[in-house]
Amino acid sequence: MESGNEFGDYLRARRDAVTPAVAGLPDDGARRVPGLRRDEVALLAGVSTDYYVRLEQGRERHPSEQVLSAIARALRLDEAAAAHLFRLGMPVPGATAAPVTEVSRDLVTLMNGMRDVPAFVVGSAQDVLAANAMAEALYSGFARFDNLLRMIFLDPFARRFYADWDKAAEIAVNNLRASAARFPGDRRIEAVLGEISAHSPVFATLWARYEVRPRTHEDKRFRHPRVGELSVHFEALAVTSAPGQHLSVYTAEPGSAAEDAFVLLRRLAAEAAQEESTVDDRRS
Repeated sequence: MESGNEFGDYLRARRDAVTPAVAGLPDDGARRVPGLRRDEVALLAGVSTDYYVRLEQGRERHPSEQVLSAIARALRLDEAAAAHLFRLGMPVPGATAAPVTEVSRDLVTLMNGMRDVPAFVVGSAQDVLAANAMAEALYSGFARFDNLLRMIFLDPFARRFYADWDKAAEIAVNNLRASAARFPGDRRIEAVLGEISAHSPVFATLWARYEVRPRTHEDKRFRHPRVGELSVHFEALAVTSAPGQHLSVYTAEPGSAAEDAFVLLRRLAAEAAQEESTVDDRRS
């Protein structure tokens, strides 16, 4: 979906996202671009327009650290976005380890020990690699609990489940961008990207914005078909021994309605386990 000049694609996308007002520049009202012009970015960064144009076009491939820092400031990039700019502008060969898809036994034990909260392990392509019973119960309304992006963009249930679907969709895409930045050329990420973009115009539009922002923590609201609406806090804990993996955990405020909903989720999880045990007994 990119041109092959990823550095230039990124600069253009971020330039389009900054208005003259945000950059502190006058707006004459006669603009042919949604954001800043190339000469305006060059002015703000303190470089020549010709040099900046060559950067965007891929004809200049060795910008200095000072130039990248100046462009990051000009484009109002946050920490994650600026880090990606540096990854593209000053790549370090062999610096990235391949993502790990196999979940360790110790991590599964830790996750399953969290019996009172939903917890699951997510891979670099947003695949659900493992989940405890509470997480299975929380996401039970989806046809499959296998990949968060596929669930959000391709399963109709998602628009009922997420109280703010637009926000959930945007965060998921920005997170995939962050993973793709960390693991360039990863086949699984590319496969997921191809599948979702082919079936979801909304995903393709969000992907084209080139927002790079890893999902670390946030407050979320769900509408569960059996326990009702619940507001929870989300934390993504990086698994340092397995690059690309995160342990995702939802917690509820003590004394809140979400805490009561978690009690119901535990009952649902117990019922599902009992039903599965009964089926297994019949098969044996």
